[in-house]
Amino acid sequence: MSAPVSGKVYRGFTAATMVAGNGPYGLVSDAALAVQDGLIAWAGPAPDLPQAYLDWPRQDLGGALVTPALIDCHTHLVFGGDRSNEFAMRLGGASYEEIARSGGGIMSTVAATRAASDDELLQSALRRVDDLMADGVAVIEVKSGYGLTIEHEMRMLRIARKIERHRPVRICTSWLAAHALPPEYTGAADRYIDEVAIAGMEQAHAAGLVDAVDGFCEGIGFNRAQIARLFVKATALGIPVKLHAEQLSDLKGAVLAAEFGALSADHLEYLAEEDVPRLAEAGLVAVMLPGAYYALRETQLPPIEAMRVNGVAMAVATDCNPGSSPLSSLRLAMNMACTLFRLTPEEALAGTTRNAAAALGRSDDCGTIEPGKRADLAVWNVPHPDFLSYWIGGNLLRARIGDGEYHER
Repeated sequence: MSAPVSGKVYRGFTAATMVAGNGPYGLVSDAALAVQDGLIAWAGPAPDLPQAYLDWPRQDLGGALVTPALIDCHTHLVFGGDRSNEFAMRLGGASYEEIARSGGGIMSTVAATRAASDDELLQSALRRVDDLMADGVAVIEVKSGYGLTIEHEMRMLRIARKIERHRPVRICTSWLAAHALPPEYTGAADRYIDEVAIAGMEQAHAAGLVDAVDGFCEGIGFNRAQIARLFVKATALGIPVKLHAEQLSDLKGAVLAAEFGALSADHLEYLAEEDVPRLAEAGLVAVMLPGAYYALRETQLPPIEAMRVNGVAMAVATDCNPGSSPLSSLRLAMNMACTLFRLTPEEALAGTTRNAAAALGRSDDCGTIEPGKRADLAVWNVPHPDFLSYWIGGNLLRARIGDGEYHER
């Protein structure tokens, strides 16, 4: 007879389970959690712990708050160089579009990224990953988009995938070749979409490097027809799509994303209120990126109340990048989402857990504390989940539970 299989039980904590419909934050004040083989086997009030788990090894968490590990569902954190000079230019009155059209912006990062070695790109990315991990993050989406050739775009995704070998995080990769038009394709955006964005996507998909396909639908990016051609091919390959939309103007990119059943539309400052029901009908997640709004000193707010009324799930992410959002703290993004966009603290935490998981197509295995999900959790030295959005900075994370195992910060 084989020995009985056992796992581990955690007790003595308050759980913000983030399970929808279970009251504010899905809060359980005297909680217990049973984990086995890296998965949550049971979660609920400690007095209700089933008999089957009573003999398992236990660990008391001393009254801590436990949440699902946080998820940063929109980053560009593999890049070369920096754009600190543009910060001064914006303070002097230059707009994001003016900087981009004068040769700065994305193209300056493309040049620095192409020139950097693989190790330089990886090591700089790991520093930003460490920042995110200090905020309780265990899942990170990483986009390409700073290579703009097939070779360099695929190189970015390979480097992003290497992060998992060096840090206990999970990486989701997005093909973002349709990010900007490189100088060698000036005046030939349609040809670039065919020869690089689509052809490269096919190669990267065949190499197993692509979890989703993204694009930048904007006046300084690509138009709806060009993005649609990219999405048609991605859909034929069975790759989920998402889109940078309505950041600087209303080109109806979010409507296009909804038509293709996209996982998410991101930014959305210029989203028209009359288009919000289309997003709700499609089940698309609206990803709020307050770091870019703040850094660009934007004044046009996303239609938060319309999304709230229509039941559009809202996620929150850092948009970590060297130009428009030099931000590597997801908790600060949560605070900005509350103070600038008027999300509630509960909406901000849902936006970095449950809704962020949906924005990555990962709702089946992360984002909430419930049986069957991965036992990836954040253990906090705070009295209430509101604190995570309220307190700016500081070391609030006590420990991480990864694959069910407890790790002191």
